[in-house]
Amino acid sequence: MLGLLVALLALGLAVFALLDGWYLVRFPCAVLRARLLQPRVRDLLAEQCFPGRVLPSDLDLLMHMNNARYLREADFARTAHLTRCGVLGALRELRAHSVLAASCARHRRSLRLLEPFEVRTRLLGWDDRAFYLEARFVSLRDGFVCALLRFRQHLLGTSPERVVQHLCQRRVEPPELPADLQHWISYNEASSQLLRMENGLSDVTKDQ
Repeated sequence: MLGLLVALLALGLAVFALLDGWYLVRFPCAVLRARLLQPRVRDLLAEQCFPGRVLPSDLDLLMHMNNARYLREADFARTAHLTRCGVLGALRELRAHSVLAASCARHRRSLRLLEPFEVRTRLLGWDDRAFYLEARFVSLRDGFVCALLRFRQHLLGTSPERVVQHLCQRRVEPPELPADLQHWISYNEASSQLLRMENGLSDVTKDQ
């Protein structure tokens, strides 16, 4: 018995030393919680909240949550969001999947040690290739929006229109995207064009 406990302890230490152990634990927990313990969200555009708290492991040398943690927490929140509104299930049924194609972050105020917050995620809209989502990090101490993140969730094997039609059982027109998001999309398209030119690719070659 002692040998088994030592082996399990060694395995656990190896997972956390060599891999991102907390991510491997929290990601499936976030999906299972959204799928089994939380109600289905029928409104695709409804905002959903994902709770969080700044832990010592989240801090940088300035003693506030480091920039990489915002993307990590938003990843959990975005996956839970897409699970609850049925998008991930629809992708499985359509034998398709999604990848994160672009993201941007604006930091407005630091989150400090043990500060509680919510990641408020919502779907802003879609085009012929991708969903666009927003994540707001809101401090629960005073309701201040500490950070604002935007994401382009690219679909492979299907289109956003088909996913939405699969969920709603009818064709749904996408909402008009905010003006600042349209500027960001234009920037991404211009950047992709420049990178394709640098690599000698044709205009019809699309980023995956």
